[in-house]
Amino acid sequence: MHTTVIRMLSANLLAKKRDGGALRDEEIRFLIDGFCNGSVADYQMSAFAMAVCLQGMTDQETATLTRAMLDSGDVLPRDVSGRTPRVDKHSTGGLGDKVSLILAPLLSACDVHVPMISGRGLGLSGGTLDKLEAIPGFRTDLSEIESAAVLRQTGAFIVSATERIAPADRRLYALRDVTGTVESIPLITASILSKKLAASLDALVMDVKVGGAAFMKTLDDARALADSIQRVGNAAGLPTAVLISDMDQPLGKAVGNAIEVNEAVAVLKGVQRSDLAIGTVRELTLELSATLLVNVSVAADRQDALTRLNQALDDGSAMERFLAMVAAQGGRWTGDLNVAPGHAIEAEHDGYVQHLDCHRIGSTVVSLGGGRRKLGDVIDPAVGISIEVRIGDRVQRGQRLLQLHCHDNQPTEYVKRLRDAVVISEAPVPARPLLFE
Repeated sequence: MHTTVIRMLSANLLAKKRDGGALRDEEIRFLIDGFCNGSVADYQMSAFAMAVCLQGMTDQETATLTRAMLDSGDVLPRDVSGRTPRVDKHSTGGLGDKVSLILAPLLSACDVHVPMISGRGLGLSGGTLDKLEAIPGFRTDLSEIESAAVLRQTGAFIVSATERIAPADRRLYALRDVTGTVESIPLITASILSKKLAASLDALVMDVKVGGAAFMKTLDDARALADSIQRVGNAAGLPTAVLISDMDQPLGKAVGNAIEVNEAVAVLKGVQRSDLAIGTVRELTLELSATLLVNVSVAADRQDALTRLNQALDDGSAMERFLAMVAAQGGRWTGDLNVAPGHAIEAEHDGYVQHLDCHRIGSTVVSLGGGRRKLGDVIDPAVGISIEVRIGDRVQRGQRLLQLHCHDNQPTEYVKRLRDAVVISEAPVPARPLLFE
């Protein structure tokens, strides 16, 4: 069909969606296939994304879009025996979210495979790949053959998506990022699930974050995204469960790259720490992991799953899998990673922690070089911030609230910036729950 005719047909479909109409399966596939072969122009797909952002999509449309983007590329092969369940987890992102580093080896120690395709940080949310690349030699750019070998050897891998995994999503997301159309639940749903379906999974668990440091700021928005992902995932043949967790404060204590790896390793070692912050990392990891073990019938119920998972952390088998995965992906683990010198930010008066300014904390880490303002920025793995208090904590004047890890030529400017990141109230403040639903 002549390109001019195709673009005229595309324009008719864009107008249909602009006016609130539901596109048929073949119409969505026509747009995605044309986008991939060049007959549907970038500006037309940008218009499509805007129309979806404004008018939404039905579950059927979203499921078809997901499948069309999946079919634009390759699907990871399964072991010919196919007996070991394959599971994965996805988080909508937030400060201090190092759960993937623990969950993958932990689940592999409990008789499931975890083929995890992960991403890099952009904006305030840190990327799992950036954290792992703080480990000397660790490779995230494995080929499909290499990643399959690591999975057979260790039961888990964490890699970046190759260019052949949902390429339509890769290209569409690049357009959404510069056209103000990221905030669309159908587009978010299709983007996440097209990549997860490409991993040939038996079950997926989603961690939808809500709060000041999350993409979804309100519980209603988080519920809407959670419901969409669950409905469309199940409809596409991928059993999908969803947890909604708090991101009005960082998860755990560490925010950065090397510092988060060190905290994840502490959890993997089964270190029992009295402070609540590190306990939240373990708790959330256990909840997500238990959901997956039950959903693939490796555990009889949640309590059985938690018993197995706690044992794998406490007896060292999860840590053994982590070390095996690191070595198989080229990494050299010789002990805790080096972190830049610490500079304390202390409480100026007694009171209760009322608020943690996650945007200020996250933007400071990015400014230090621990995150990216744009793709291609080089990451400094040694910088970061340690959060020493939680919302609701009672604090005394002179008590350390934050620990800034930066190089000696940086501290004064950033210490000043962080002094107002912790708001202290005279009246008691209730602690926030980790899990909402």
